[in-house]
Amino acid sequence: MIDAILASALTLSVPLVFAALGGAIHRQAGVVNIGLEAHMITGAFIGALLSGWTGSWIVGTIAGVVAGAITGGIMSLLITRLHGNEIIVGLGFNIVTFGVIGYLLRSVFGVSGTLQPEGLERLPSLVIPGVADVPLLGAIVSGKDPLFWLAILAVPVLVWLLAHTRWGLRLRATGASEPASASLGLRTAGIRDGAGIIAGALAALGGVALSLGTVGLFNENMTAGRGYVALAAFYFGRSRPLPTALACLLFGFFDALQIRIQTSGGFSADIVSTLPYVAVVVVLAITGIRQYARSSRKIA
Repeated sequence: MIDAILASALTLSVPLVFAALGGAIHRQAGVVNIGLEAHMITGAFIGALLSGWTGSWIVGTIAGVVAGAITGGIMSLLITRLHGNEIIVGLGFNIVTFGVIGYLLRSVFGVSGTLQPEGLERLPSLVIPGVADVPLLGAIVSGKDPLFWLAILAVPVLVWLLAHTRWGLRLRATGASEPASASLGLRTAGIRDGAGIIAGALAALGGVALSLGTVGLFNENMTAGRGYVALAAFYFGRSRPLPTALACLLFGFFDALQIRIQTSGGFSADIVSTLPYVAVVVVLAITGIRQYARSSRKIA
């Protein structure tokens, strides 16, 4: 049973990891991205649509990422160039995006809520030689799709990029103090816009992982608050890739656990389905306590 829960937890964590890593990058640049939910649903929608039209999961994935990068860039421009409040812009972007997609589903595609384009190709399962024969590990990671392995690879790559590249240094400097970075000649608005584009692309990749991987179709409510869970994850991880990914894994575990409990019966589905979100509240509370304790030590 535990191996099945862990395998499910890893699968459910993939969309969260991509979205949270995107949010962490944007936060490193000094912007709190509340619009992760919008980028995720955009990637899921465009990915499913293009995969169905072309019969290729690769085309669907690339299209979803490009669409997310565009929405990420637009949202960032509203914040950096038009000086919109990042919280209001992010929330507004979420509302508008869901409204537009809902309208397109009903008026263009003639469906209500769910769209499964004919010819949609799901992400393939990859078999890593030798891994399937390892006890427990083989049962957990066998049959995972390419985005699962990409999510694992993305964590150390981002750790290295943030710590050892000029881009990472400038990104962190902009987030630490925009006026000081600007005084040194850095184009802080451009750096933040670039971070917004990357955040949108990664969050959209999380949406693609949902529509072409986990579910195999598109539903207008399929993100189900995962963008906000990703927001909590990078806050808990203090915008560092590895702790952020581990927080996503924790949330994915509780999500898998509540699914297992619901299928086993004996508990109210309404109560059990709140388990992942209760975990989010607990994690945020722990984060707040840690920050308060850290501030108290500095004052003392």
